[in-house]
Order: sequence, then structure tokens, then C-alpha cells
Amino acid sequence: MTDSCDRSANLSLLKEPVLRRLCEILDQTTTDKGWRKLGEIVGGDRRFRVSSDDMEMCSLKVLDMEGSPSRALLRLLGERGCTMGHLLDYMQTIGNSEAIQCLKPPGLQILVQPQSVSLISGHKLRLSCYAVGKTPVQYQWFKTKEEVPNSFAPDLMISPVRLQDAGHYICRVNCGDAFEFSQWAQVDVLDTATCHGQSYHSLEGRLRVVVQPQAQRQLLGDTLQLECGAVGKPIPCYQWHRNGVPLPNASKRKLTIPFVMQDHQGRYRCEISSNTERMWSSEVDVLIGPRISVQVSGAMECSEDDIYAFGASGNEFFINNTPEQLHAADKVALLIGNLSYQNHPQLKAPMVDVYDLTNLLRQLNFKVVSLLDLTESEMRNAVDEFLLLLHKGVYGLLYYAGHGYENYGNSFMVPVDAPNPYRSANCLCVQSILKLMQEKETGLNVFLLDMCRKRNIHDETTPNIVLRVTANIVFGYATCQDAEAFELSSSGFTNGVFVKFLKKRLLDDEKITVVLDRVAEDMGQFDATKGKQALEIRSSLSERRALTDPVLPGDSADMTLAHSRQWAKVHELPETMRLNFDCGAQIKLGFAAEFSNVLVIYTHIVKKPDDMSFCQAHVTDFSLDLDVDPKEMNRQTPEETGIYLLSSNLPQHCLYTRLSSLQKLREELVFTVCLQGAFAALGDETVHWTRSVDIGKPLVARLDLHRAMRCNSCLQTCPMPHSPSHSPCHSPGSERHLHHHHQQQQLAHGRLSPHCPSPYLEVYEPLHGAMGGGGVYRHRDNLSASRASGDAAGAAVAGSPGGPSIPIETTEDINELQAVFISSLQLQQRH
Repeated sequence: MTDSCDRSANLSLLKEPVLRRLCEILDQTTTDKGWRKLGEIVGGDRRFRVSSDDMEMCSLKVLDMEGSPSRALLRLLGERGCTMGHLLDYMQTIGNSEAIQCLKPPGLQILVQPQSVSLISGHKLRLSCYAVGKTPVQYQWFKTKEEVPNSFAPDLMISPVRLQDAGHYICRVNCGDAFEFSQWAQVDVLDTATCHGQSYHSLEGRLRVVVQPQAQRQLLGDTLQLECGAVGKPIPCYQWHRNGVPLPNASKRKLTIPFVMQDHQGRYRCEISSNTERMWSSEVDVLIGPRISVQVSGAMECSEDDIYAFGASGNEFFINNTPEQLHAADKVALLIGNLSYQNHPQLKAPMVDVYDLTNLLRQLNFKVVSLLDLTESEMRNAVDEFLLLLHKGVYGLLYYAGHGYENYGNSFMVPVDAPNPYRSANCLCVQSILKLMQEKETGLNVFLLDMCRKRNIHDETTPNIVLRVTANIVFGYATCQDAEAFELSSSGFTNGVFVKFLKKRLLDDEKITVVLDRVAEDMGQFDATKGKQALEIRSSLSERRALTDPVLPGDSADMTLAHSRQWAKVHELPETMRLNFDCGAQIKLGFAAEFSNVLVIYTHIVKKPDDMSFCQAHVTDFSLDLDVDPKEMNRQTPEETGIYLLSSNLPQHCLYTRLSSLQKLREELVFTVCLQGAFAALGDETVHWTRSVDIGKPLVARLDLHRAMRCNSCLQTCPMPHSPSHSPCHSPGSERHLHHHHQQQQLAHGRLSPHCPSPYLEVYEPLHGAMGGGGVYRHRDNLSASRASGDAAGAAVAGSPGGPSIPIETTEDINELQAVFISSLQLQQRH
């Protein structure tokens, strides 16, 4: 027997060097991968059952001179007939890769296994298998039992991937006379024709629903087919539900019922999961109608074809008497979160809230533009771009988190550059935006305003905005009229009070007002803000419009396509690139979007010369428009550079740089990649190489929001004299008014002061993201709250959220949240 193992050989035949090394690994490894975990798993195997007495005997070996519990356990297993193959399987189960390498033949090892994946046709498929051996390794890919032509590389690339490329793949690795097969990888390819015009810009591996089931009307005996599809790595799992109950043997992407009965009628949706991610498809109605008999010179039973032969459709009555499912011509959402105010208290929660709502709305097939920290002109230009995406029948949703106020029934959103005090001329009026949306004949207008609604005593203007009387307007205010909104301030990253509860209900297939009603009920049970903040809903909605309604472009398909191209501009990322340097090193440059105006750049050295003793690469020389702090660039972890929300989706072992405020970029983004290296032959003296990189205008920079306000700005709807009674939908957004108070708000520790106009209990900062010292309630209003009120808490929230470099993970349990934060509440007024 050699030092490498024979799977059929007994453990007692392990040579001493291998046994000694294996025992060192198992003795020193943590309990979840060490000898105790091994004993626990073997204890459940009837062939080599290990009792608790056996484990105690092994543990006592630590009292012996150079005693080893692992050696005692392995000797016991060998005596009971355990083989090398069994031990390898156990090590694979507990994930102890170091022990596996000790046991596996050193001649050939597969280090990277191909992963199952689901993707859209037309995209690029890449399966990877990487192995090492004593001699050069050769690869051959197979699809099922057939060899894939010209597939002799570690990476199997198919671009563009087609429907016929779906299937199971495996790679055979040869090294001399030895060979091994990789794991099987399933490839699921979704048909672009069923994706309803969606674009796919998510990061590789992130789960996303791209094919939604469609409502069905069937006759008794017909075949029912429902289809759902998601992209992601690993490949998603599916479970269909009817009326909220899981269906047995319905765990495939396509649900087929060959002969439907009346019992099959109901509401269907599919649960989709991948690793720790879980989401739902849209919920659709399946209606089953009876086959009818027709009277022709007496009663006779007719088939559907017979009925058509008589000139009448047998299911005409069924179809005409079934309420038509409501749908959207398109779905568009603009999400704005203002945190880094220049003249007012900083916020923290808006960043987290905008990020979470972006992901949820995309699951509902919304085209989402998410922006942070906009000035007045940038906000107005962003709204103009949002309006360009609207047309007849479109569902338009505007979410705003930040400082705000409400005067005379009109709501105003406060930009980050608003002066102190601010007035309506410095802010955006929500009702003026609604007026412009109505001119587009939208199918549904939803405003979610996460801001204070206090009156602004510095603003006496009364703009008159005459709205049309329509039955498609919904306002969800995070707080009541003339009240503040709060956000919970903590050392980590948490949602605002409103979004904390909204995100749990947003995917429900219910009328939007019903969803908001349930959110209001949930918020009412939250002790931290009970009696201080309550959700207010204003609606003129007369139909059962829901955010889950399907998208059916209809006659406006060409217009939808044109608007989709406009929307796609905001989401175009630079292609990943590889830079080759004269020294022989190669650098990989990758890009990701945290928000529509926040770009992440990551660099990784993929190849360096063997004789290079030191090699490092970083990016530098960015446009002054972006105001990038060199101290926060090229960090070894995403959190160190402010990338908190996207960090788990980024590749590891890179250097990361976060570029925010891309809307300020006036020219194409050009920067320098600098490589530093040293060679032992040259005395380890550091040598520099540089490459200039031009990635154009990424993401929202393409829209030039930095330009002066455009002639069609929503500002043009505001100058008329105003009478509140003229507005049919009493300015829904005003409630979240960030009231500028000329008196400094006093801080009350452990209680909420009844005197202060606290805009957002810093349970979450008013603007969705205010961040302060440990456990502070902050308002999302306040024109004049003094800097002293903000003290350390306000300072901690400046710019990108402060606090520790790695955020504390927040619990979803409301009681635990209350226990942690209520003990140290502090009211901070927001200007």
C-alpha cells in the first residue's frame, strides 16, 4: 500500500506518516469538522456504530502522553471494518478538505467542481473543472454520455447558450494512467420568449425569477400547464402551491396536469429556492369551466369541436363571464434614498431600504432605478427620466426615503444640497410629479414616502397643483399628517421602521391597499414606535390592482421596447476585462452595481511570473467629479471600502473600490491600473507598470443627471396659486415632511420627548438610513435641529454609513429588536 489510499483498504493499513498527519488534522480542527464530528456521523452508521462510551474513551486519550483522540477513534473504526472509502465519504460529509487531501491520491485531485446553473438563452454558459496532478492534466467534457466536441479545457464555454444545450454535464480528468470524473452539473436554459422582455443584469449566481406563470382558463378534461423559471447558481429548486398548500410531486419548473377537474381550480404560485435565498413567483388564478351541452333538435352531448361547428363557442359563456385579470403595460419604479445631507442631519437607513426594495421590486418584474444622495437638479432630472419610461397602462412606483415635510396637503422631498432652512423652491413636490404621471395615462400610481410630514414654518408658499380625478392613485406614508417618521439607529445596518415591515408584505399577491393595510397593522404592534409613528394610506384605487399583476405590453409593445432600452442605459455595466502587463502578469478587472449610481470595481491578479517575488495591483486616478477618498480605495474586504450590502455577492480575494455619485460624472470614466512587482533576481526592488482604462459612462452616468434642470422638469408644474381643495387626492406625500424646527430638539435618554418634532424615531433614521450612536431614535424631519443635537450620533452617519467596518447582522425578531434598542433610545431631530 502506498501513502495514497485504496478505497477498499481497511483503515488499519494506513501508513504511519499519513496516519500521524491525519490525526493532527482531526485533533486540531474545530468541533464541526474534527474527530468529535466524525464520531457523531459514524455513530449513526449501523455498520460501525460508535457509542457515547466509545467517544468518552477516545476523549480520555488527551490525558496520555502524546495521546490522540483521533488515533483512538480511527483504530476503533478499523477494528470494526471501516475502509478508506468510508472514511473519505465521512470527511466529504463534514467538509474537512484538509483531511481529504491527506487521504486522496496525490497523483490526481479535482480542486474545482462544476456547478449546476440556470440561465437565459443567448447568455454565456461557463462550467469549470480544475484538477492538479504529478503530470500535465487533460480534460474531456461530456453531455450525458456524448462527448462535447472540442472541449479539452478546464472551462467549458458555450456562447450564446441555446435551449438544446440544456442537460447534464460531467468532466473526465486524465493524468497519466489515472483518471477521475467530476461531479455532474445540470444546466437549465430558459427560453427568452417566455421571459416577457426582461433584461438580466444580476450578478452571477444571484437568484432571480425571470419566467412567471400566467393565468389560465381551462375546460374540464383539458391539460393545464404552468411554467416558472429562475436564473441562478446553484440551479434553483421549485415547489408549486395551490391555495397556499404545497402540491405533491410538483417540484419541477413546469407544472403539468393532464386532465383537469373542478378541484384543480384555484390560485397557484411557485416557491423558488437556491442555497439560502428563497422567493416566490407571481400568484395566478386557474379557472376550470364545464363543457356544455347544446340543444339542437333535442339534447345531445357535444365536444368543443362540435360546438364550434354549430357556430357558437362552447366556452364563450365561461370566458365572457369570467372577470378579466388586470395587468400592467409595464412596471417602472424610481427609488431615491438621501442620506448625506450637506446642511441637515445625516441618515443611514435609506441606503438599506432602497437596496432591499430594489431586490423585491425586481422580483415583481419592475424596472427599477435606485439612486442615493441626489441634489435638487439631480432629483428633478431623475424624475424626468422616470417619466420617460411611463405611458398608457404602466404601473409607476416612486419610493423616497429622506428628509421631507408637508404644507397645505402637498408633500415635499428634500435634496441633499437643500439650504437651512429650506423652502418649496429647494425641494420636489410629490403632487407635481403625480400630475405629470397622470398626463402619461398610467394604469397605477404608487407613492411610498418614507419621510416626516411636519409643517415647514419657513415655507409659506402655496403651490396650486390641480390633479385629475382618477381611480388609480395610492399613497403610503410612513407616518401620519403633521407627524415625524423615525428610523432605528444602531452600530449596524438596519431597515427603517416602514420598510422593516413593508418588505415582509411587498410580494403578497393582494391589492396594493390591502398590502399596505397589513403593513400598518404590523407597525402598530411595534412597541418602539407605538403612539409615535403610524402608517397612513390614501387611495383612490377602485380596482384590484396589485404589484404582482402580470405585464402584458399589448398594443404598446414597441413603445415598451423603446422605453426598456432607455431603462437599460442605467444598468449597463462595463465588461469584465483582463489586462496583460509586459512583465507577464495578468490582472482581472471586474465590475458590479450596488445601486444605479454606485459602482464597485474589484481587481484580482490571475497570473504572475514564477520568478516574481511580490505582485500587487490597485486602481487610482479617478475623476474629481466622483470625490473618491484614496483611503477607502483598494481595500482587502468590501466592508472596508463601504460595500456592506453587496459584499456577499462579490468574488473573494480581490481589492475593492466603491465609486458613488456616478450621476455627477461629466466625462467618460478613465482611471489607471497600477501594478507593483519585485523580482528576487533584481534584489527585490519594486517596479511599477501602469495601464489606462476607459470604461465609458457606466450605469446612471449615461443619463447626465448633473446637467441643469430640463425644461420639462416637474418644477414647471408648481408656480400656480394653490387651493388645497382643488387637489382630488389630498397631497399624499406630505405626511413625511421633514419639518425644519427653529428650536433645538432636546435629547431624551430612555424615552421619547413629547415636545420635540422628532421626524423619525431613530429606530431607523427618518430618511431611511440615518445612523447614529448605539440605539438612537432619529427624526427624518427638522429644518433647524442644531448640530449639537446630532452630537456623535449625527457624525457617525455622515456620507457612507459609519460604525464598524463589518455591519452587525440584525435580527428579524421584533421582540429581540426592542430588547436591544429600546433600553437606549434617544430622540434626535432632523432638519
